[in-house]
Amino acid sequence: MPPGDGSRAHRYDGPVDEVAVVTGANSGIGRATAVYLASHGYQVYGTVRRLDSATKLNAMADAAGTKVELVQLDVADDDSVRTGFEHILGSAGRVDVLINNAGVGGNAVVEECDPASFLEVMNINLCGAVRCTAAVLPQMRARGSGAIVNISSVTGRIAALAQAPYTASKWALEGMSEELAQEVAPFGIRVVIIEPGITKSAIFAKNTDLPNTTGAYQVHYDRMFQMYAAGIPQATDPAEVGKVIHDAITTPNPKLRYPCSWGSVELIRGREAIGDEGWVDLGRSEGDAYYDRFQEFSGLDIRPA
Repeated sequence: MPPGDGSRAHRYDGPVDEVAVVTGANSGIGRATAVYLASHGYQVYGTVRRLDSATKLNAMADAAGTKVELVQLDVADDDSVRTGFEHILGSAGRVDVLINNAGVGGNAVVEECDPASFLEVMNINLCGAVRCTAAVLPQMRARGSGAIVNISSVTGRIAALAQAPYTASKWALEGMSEELAQEVAPFGIRVVIIEPGITKSAIFAKNTDLPNTTGAYQVHYDRMFQMYAAGIPQATDPAEVGKVIHDAITTPNPKLRYPCSWGSVELIRGREAIGDEGWVDLGRSEGDAYYDRFQEFSGLDIRPA
């Protein structure tokens, strides 16, 4: 396929036998996507920080009658990314699809979040994707085809309350992805942004820390946790996100952004409708009025039970 013919990139009708790399493949969306793609004919390399922690990933792949090749890799470390992708390219010879999924959460209001915490989250959620993307682009450009999928979040489109470092990292990832999409379009490379809402994942159980150093923002933290308390019982199975990713890299009519999972479409549309001034004014709401207005703009009822 000649460079620039992006309309033909990644349209598959049967077993593809192409190479996909999924970072952060040990849990949640990454694990489900790795198994989903492997079961659809891809040769999948799943990166994990510790090989001995991938028991559930291996079990899921076995149950699906497929295999995910494990690669030890830490997206936050230059040397680890370089070594990991040297191994993948040396073994497989190519990477057709890169899914930048590895990430961490981060709870804090801006006043209570020190710059080092912002940088730590940014190093993983943004710079990790940049490192891995730079590792695969030369051989994608040489072939004139490929797909790079960046797992953002609904918080990449709305400023999620009391999650300042996480929100900042996902907004940055979205901006980088938009620019990247234009940069690599002439080479026939597709860029996809996936924007999940609440999806079944271990990240929620791990993401409970908060500084609350001033005591002035307890209401903000309560509202943030209430959003997840309402959404987790209705959380989308991560395999559904894997299907969205597969569709996004195979469709002959690709889009840049794909909102998916519980709450994502509603929140993005609601945020666009309420406008900037309405969004700021929502923060002034007190007590039950906040949840009433939240439902008005999003259609989501997140009131405490």
